[in-house]
This record gives sequence, structure tokens and C-alpha cells, in this order.
Amino acid sequence: MKNTFESIDIFAAKRMDGKDKLKSFRNEFINNDPTTIYLDGNSLGRLPNRTIPFLDNVINKEWGDDLIGSWNKSWYDKPYRVGNKLTKIIGAKDGEVIIADSTSINLFKLVYAALRLQSGKSKIISDSFNFPSDLYVIQGIIKDFGNKHKLELAQSEDEITISDDALNKLIDEDTALVVLSHTAFKSGFTYDIKKITEMAHSKGALVLWDLSHSAGAMDINLNDANADLAVGCTYKYLNGGPGAPAYLYVREDLIEKLESPIWGWFGDQDPFAFNSEYRPAESIKKFLVGTPPIISLTAIEPGLDIVLKAGISKIREKNILLTDYMIYLINTILVPLGFSIGSPLDSSIRGSHVSIVHPEAYRISKALIKGIRSDLKVIPDFRKPNNIRLSVSGLYTTFEEINRAIMLIKDISDTRFYETIAIPREIVT
Repeated sequence: MKNTFESIDIFAAKRMDGKDKLKSFRNEFINNDPTTIYLDGNSLGRLPNRTIPFLDNVINKEWGDDLIGSWNKSWYDKPYRVGNKLTKIIGAKDGEVIIADSTSINLFKLVYAALRLQSGKSKIISDSFNFPSDLYVIQGIIKDFGNKHKLELAQSEDEITISDDALNKLIDEDTALVVLSHTAFKSGFTYDIKKITEMAHSKGALVLWDLSHSAGAMDINLNDANADLAVGCTYKYLNGGPGAPAYLYVREDLIEKLESPIWGWFGDQDPFAFNSEYRPAESIKKFLVGTPPIISLTAIEPGLDIVLKAGISKIREKNILLTDYMIYLINTILVPLGFSIGSPLDSSIRGSHVSIVHPEAYRISKALIKGIRSDLKVIPDFRKPNNIRLSVSGLYTTFEEINRAIMLIKDISDTRFYETIAIPREIVT
């Protein structure tokens, strides 16, 4: 990271906000409390203003007035149509993405299908940074396959990054599948999708990417990378709402070759023929299972529309500047106080959040939320053992907010205000 920032002064931050080409998009989101700085968009994105009329229409008009008739008018193909909007954000073709279920269920489908396709190979490669749920799903599938596969994890030498070499040493001709989070949920370390995919393909392995912490925040081009498979959620940088349906991607030429392990009626060629024998759809729709959750699926669209309007490249450009600025402030203000940075300094391998490491990370996080004074609080999140994650979104985060947040952390540290926070941890951190 190059230090190109003129000052830690808040007026310098305001000048950067004044030059921000995306600043108008902040008005696209609900922001009812000006005393709260929200830096947890990598857990749950803000609510878009336009989501409210979208939901009002689907509830009052489509469900309330049109009732069952809405299935033929707009509901039946919605998982496919909304998926085609998402393709433009993650660099896929129309027909390669479907909105369905949760990230974990979609991961289960694709891992299971990939192992069936790669029958005879016994290794699955991931890393120690992968989201635990992803690893749990893989472990369960290994058990279901009769413990004929072995999961091996690439390790980090610095707890921030995973080297290409660490993966390359594990991937061999016996590797069926490599499963990785594109952006690590703790450190924000981000892989080069194209490079790792080529590495795996050279050994005959398939690769499955979890895009949950990068889609909507970073430039992703799955087709250019010749990526095989991907999954992700829609409630982080895509602002689809809490528990919004997830998505899965399958490269066009693999759709016919892969078989979904969950045979449900919406994955059939003709669900309303009600045949007794299952006939999988000959498209990405084969990975659907049950009836789509129309209301929550509808809530995804406004967030996608905003990202498409702003342009993912412009969002990524601003996110880099925001996180570079944050790191500049942390190095200048917090590192002398005993904090350290738990994220890559190189923006090319860093996502859109920065982890600050401190022995009292949990209590400092709670102190930020509680607020040391009535006119300011910050919402970050905490990840064990000692990470305060601060996430930015080019759509609604400002440089002034970052400045004020880092200064508040300094105040909490200087006054030891965090010592007023009870030690027992809340369930959701």
C-alpha cells in the first residue's frame, strides 16, 4: 500500500468524500441514525430504499391481489431471471447461475456432484481460512461417501495469507476438488481465481469458489478464469437482506455432466406434469429443489440493480481506496497503541474488510457499539480469537466515517472504556 493520503485530519477525509464519484449511491440506502457508523456490511448489507416498494408490490399486489396467478405472471422463472442479473456481477453467462436455498446447501449439491464426476480421485483440498460451515459440509459428504476421501488443508505462515505454493504442494493427480473461499472471512485475504483454477486444472482437479465475501465488492470474472463451480450468499455486499437465498454457478459445459444429489420437483424438466419418475432439467434449473421463497427472493433484486448501476469496477476502485485509507489511519493512530493489522497490506490480495488485531478485541468491539458518548457509535463485528473486522462498501461507506471510527477506537483504548464491558460473550458476534 502506498501512502498517498495527506493527513489524518477529518477535514482531509471530507475532501475525499467531496470528490467521490459514487457518493450519490449512499442515498440509495436506509440510514435513519446519523450517530451510527455501519462497518459490518460483510455480515449484513444495508437495506436499499427501493427494496421496500419491491416487497410491498410482491406482498400486496402479487400475493394479495393476484394470488396463485402470480406464479405464471412472474414467480416461476424468478430464480433463473434474478440469477441472470447476478451473472453480470460475477462474470458469468446467462444460464450459468441460479438463485436457490442457502450457501451451505448449494455447496453440498456441488461438492457432492463434483465428487461423483471425479470418481476414483480421493483428495479434497481446502485451506485453514475457509469458512467453517464449508468445511463441515465437506466433512459430512466424506462420511456419506464411506470415508473414501480425505480433506487436506493448506496452512498459513502468517495467519493473514495462504501462499500459492502451499496449495500447489497439496494438489496432485489424485485431487478431485479444491474448495476455497475467494476472500477469507477473517483476514480478507483474496485469491487470484484464474491462477488457482489453472493450477488445479493442470492436475485434473475441479475448483469450487465461495464468493460470499467478495461478490458485489470485487471484480470477479468466472468465465475469464474458466472457473468450474461457485456458490455465495446475497445478504452481504449484494444487500439482499437477512437470510436471503443464495446462488450457485456451474460453468456451461459442466451443467450436463453434473447430477444434483437432491432431486426436487422444481429441478424436474416439467414440475407441473407431476410425473412419478424424476427427470432432471437440462439446464442450471436442475439444481433447484423445492418451491422458491418468492418474498425473500424478490428482496434480492434491488441490491443487484444498485450494484449494476454503480458498476462493479467503480465499486472495487473505491473499496480499495477506503481500505487503504483505513490501513493508513490504523498504522498511524492505533499501531502505536498496541493494535496490529490482520489483513494484507497489498490491496490486490485484500477484499473489502480490514481486520484489526488486539487482545481485547471482543470488548473493544462491544464498546464501539455501546459508544463512549451518546453522539457516536460504530458497528463492527468480532471474530475469534482477537479480530475486529471493519468492512467498507463503496456504495454507502464514507471516508469521514472511517476517520471517526478509528478515532473512536483510539478514545476507547486511551480511556480503557472497554473495561466497562462484561466478559460473557453474546451468541451472535
